Amino acid sequence: MLTLREKHQRRQFTVTVELDPPKSASPLKTQKEAVQLIGWADAVNIADCPMAKLRMSPIALAHIIQMDYHLETIFHLTCRDRNLIGLQAELLGASALGVHNILTLTGDPPSAGDHPDAKPVFETDSTGLIEIARTLNGGHDMAGNELGQPTQFYIGTTGNPAAADLDAELRRLEGKKNAGAQFVQTQPVYDLRQAEAYLEGTRELGLPVLFGVLPLKSYKMALYMHDKVPGITIPKALQDAMAEGGRETGLAIAADLVRGLRDLGAAGVHLLPINDVPAVEAIARKAGLPQKR
Repeated sequence: MLTLREKHQRRQFTVTVELDPPKSASPLKTQKEAVQLIGWADAVNIADCPMAKLRMSPIALAHIIQMDYHLETIFHLTCRDRNLIGLQAELLGASALGVHNILTLTGDPPSAGDHPDAKPVFETDSTGLIEIARTLNGGHDMAGNELGQPTQFYIGTTGNPAAADLDAELRRLEGKKNAGAQFVQTQPVYDLRQAEAYLEGTRELGLPVLFGVLPLKSYKMALYMHDKVPGITIPKALQDAMAEGGRETGLAIAADLVRGLRDLGAAGVHLLPINDVPAVEAIARKAGLPQKR
């Protein structure tokens, strides 16, 4: 079976889906969600204490899902909770468990989460974490010492097609590429013109870009996302459509975006179902994506 890296090398259109780990010692909740994605997702993202809220280790959960369902995973790793030694130790452990896809993140501050008095680390940022993963892939640690065996990480980073200053955003991405980033997963897009401009701007970097697609559930959600969430712009036409419809309208809009992004030549889409995992299959079917074997 081809890996996510191999699919991107062959320019296959890929679908990734983001899941949150449980606040529990049991992985059952996320396992039940992951099993619904078999045949529809090429890989599943496992978040790292998203919004600085305590959750199960993404590396452990990613390993469980890969072993139980043969569904490839992408584990998130943030710089919030670990120093330079801790980050490298986590990466070596992930590699030993066969979890080789990583999304590198700086992370939200603890003050935003459920342990606001926790002390943040932030010894480095997402670009520094990319460099750490690249260095381990090269067979050395960050002190220059040789590893017994190198890692083989497929290193992902984030992007924002709706950035107010797209040129500055692309310069940041170029810096991440130079540090060792190998693919991009973006924030949600709702305007194909923004996606097209982003693709054109990233073309010379040669990085596979998977655009975020977050299905809207209501008019209220559309307004909130547009007005309150930085980096997300929802065109007035889509807001008006959601004013007349609900979940089904949101699924249809998401499917239209998936089709449009595929036609633009994107490497794939990154779906964020937000506690509505059945939406993934519905969107894939509406978009005419073939079921995966």
